[in-house]
Amino acid sequence: MPVMEPLPIIDVTACCSPLTKESLDAGAADDLARALKALSDPSRLRLISMVAAHEGKEACVCDLVEPLGLSQPTVSHHLKVLVDAGFLARDKRGVWAYYSLVPGALDSVSAFFATV
Repeated sequence: MPVMEPLPIIDVTACCSPLTKESLDAGAADDLARALKALSDPSRLRLISMVAAHEGKEACVCDLVEPLGLSQPTVSHHLKVLVDAGFLARDKRGVWAYYSLVPGALDSVSAFFATV
């Protein structure tokens, strides 16, 4: 399986007008589509909300398996996709990995859809 490079975190508010103001160029559309693809899975959306709502704004994979109702390898896969897309950060502590939201990563995607 090919190694995926992390998506760059783009501040779409700095480079792109809201969707209703002007059309996207090909590069911006490609970057946004990859970010939205990472968010397009219901389990991934739940993982983001679970991490954000967890005590200290970070969660161990061991804290996420049971509430999500998926196997540990499946949860780990979804977390890896979110880390590679730049939405979550991963911190390895001993045998456990802890995940936290990357500050501003969701803000930049949601700002794109603003209709100011």
